[in-house]
Amino acid sequence: MSKVVVIGASTNPERYSNKAIKLLAEYGHAPIPVAPGLAEVEGHAAYARTEDIPPASGIDTVTLYVGPARQPALLDGIIALAPRRVIFNPGTESPESEERLDAAGIETIEACTLVMLRTGQF
Repeated sequence: MSKVVVIGASTNPERYSNKAIKLLAEYGHAPIPVAPGLAEVEGHAAYARTEDIPPASGIDTVTLYVGPARQPALLDGIIALAPRRVIFNPGTESPESEERLDAAGIETIEACTLVMLRTGQF
């Protein structure tokens, strides 16, 4: 079971980040929601910031649901988690963020987490 940080998590079932949390759990992954002001999302404890996630949590993947304008403030925290990869979901693509993560040795993928899960590419 891999741990997957969902940045931009939402309790709104219409939001793709909420759908991702549900589908990650359904496919046997451990979603870790990150969203200021939320205590939990779909029964999973939520964190206000990536820096609040316990160190050495063994994060495999970070999946982004925040736009490029908000990403620079998040990159240090993402890099500190040392995930294997970061998924830029549609609308979150950012060449600057991807370049910085690549330089830190973190794989970046422009893809849809929901599609990846449903097609066995996750």
